[in-house]
Amino acid sequence: MGLYQELSGLLVVSMEQAVAAPYCGLMLADAGARVIKIERKEGDFARGYDRGANGNSVFFSWLNRGKESIAIDLNSDDDEALLRLMLEKADVFLHNLAPGALARRGFGGDALREHNPGLITCEINGYGSSGPGARKKAYDFLVQAESGICAINGTREQPARVGISICDIASGQTAFSSILRALIQRGRTETGIDISIAMFDVMADFMNFPLLAHRYLGGAPERMGLTHALIAPYGAYRVKGDGQILIAIQSDREWCTFCDAVLGQPELGQDPRFVNNTERVRHRDVMDETINAVFGRYDIDQITQLLDDAQIACGRLSSVEDLADHALIRNQVADFDGVEVSMADLPVVTDGVRPTVVPVLDQHGSSIRKEFSA
Repeated sequence: MGLYQELSGLLVVSMEQAVAAPYCGLMLADAGARVIKIERKEGDFARGYDRGANGNSVFFSWLNRGKESIAIDLNSDDDEALLRLMLEKADVFLHNLAPGALARRGFGGDALREHNPGLITCEINGYGSSGPGARKKAYDFLVQAESGICAINGTREQPARVGISICDIASGQTAFSSILRALIQRGRTETGIDISIAMFDVMADFMNFPLLAHRYLGGAPERMGLTHALIAPYGAYRVKGDGQILIAIQSDREWCTFCDAVLGQPELGQDPRFVNNTERVRHRDVMDETINAVFGRYDIDQITQLLDDAQIACGRLSSVEDLADHALIRNQVADFDGVEVSMADLPVVTDGVRPTVVPVLDQHGSSIRKEFSA
């Protein structure tokens, strides 16, 4: 028996947009919670990111499977009253609006728990719910830059952003795990709490390796593209024809095995220039020349087989096109208004059928209004 619908019976009301909160909502829906997505009358702006699904957004379909959609105008007294009725029955109130925006309208956690003591609220923001950064707009790329992520990615000459919305995704995952913790705590205390997740804090935690190197080891690792700054050999090497392969040698014993079984030069295992990681990093240029000379004799399949046979950790440098047809990828097909959208499946395997339907804007508005009418 495995995971399936473990959050069944829980009601999540989510005023979400873009990526961070929608990703958290996706995790909750996949676990069986009922997730009602509150949208503006014009809809979550992520609906307009592309038109790949017969006029609808394939990007939106990734983040919003298994949810219900209702369009609400909070400037309407009737819609504000409807939201309050929904929150009186909700287990979780998730949102990633500007800090303080909902509290100013009377939707702060303490006020809501006067009518629903068990309510858990979770806010995802950029730089904290209070303090000097609270009013700053926060988008993924900006938080990558502010938190130092860009400074450690790229080449020596040019910093670079991580090519996916890493801050949003990581913050959504952090919110999901925090909500699960709050639900466990509520089972003991019978009361809800407020959770605030700052994207900057999430990334600062992820940055602890270079941060600790800066504080205690004389400086942060320099940018080196597809090469590890502190371990060698650990990076990309070219093979015959097109393509590159990454290898990772984590110990002196592995280095000796690599020299013997892959390079065919066992004497390099005891060469003073390469005898330990410190020396290999110091003599990286000479070492890389030796490895590239050998790897250049093999195509990608041949060198992969050779490395696998020697149990040396390796990975092909795949393109997105390669990923689409990768032997290991598990796909899921979402249904967005009758259009099938194939995407990578969520990483946790469950025992049952996952929710796959993506809601059109206000698809469930009438039924939700009837259900929660005063």
